[in-house]
Amino acid sequence: DVQLVESGGGSGQAGGSLTLSCTASGYRYASYCMGWFRQAPGKEREAVASISTDDDPAYADSVKGRFTVTVSKDNDKKTLYLRMNSLKADDTAKYFCAADFLQYCTTDRLGYWGQGTQVTVS
Repeated sequence: DVQLVESGGGSGQAGGSLTLSCTASGYRYASYCMGWFRQAPGKEREAVASISTDDDPAYADSVKGRFTVTVSKDNDKKTLYLRMNSLKADDTAKYFCAADFLQYCTTDRLGYWGQGTQVTVS
C-alpha cells in the first residue's frame, strides 16, 4: 500500500502564496501517479493538479498559471508539492493528496488518499 502524509496549508491572503507537500511511501515511487484534489463546503471534490508516472504535470483550468506541481524522489519516498501563488478566495477548500498505481491521477477514482489539509484564503 501507499501511505500519504500531507503538510502545509493554513491561512493565506488573497494574492499571496502557500505550499502544500505530500510524502508517499510504501512502494516504489515509479509505479504510481500522485495528485492534489480539493473540496470546498457544499461543492464536489475537484482535481487541482497532478503528476504522472512520467513526471508530466496536469492542471485544472482554474489554477493554470498560478499553481505549480512538482515532485521529488528519494529512495523509496516520493514527495509531491503544490506551490500556490496568486491565491484567491475561491481557492479556499480542503486539499487532499491522492495516489494510485496508474499512469495518470487526473480523476478522483484513486485508491489512496491523505487526510487532507485546510487552505483558507481571505
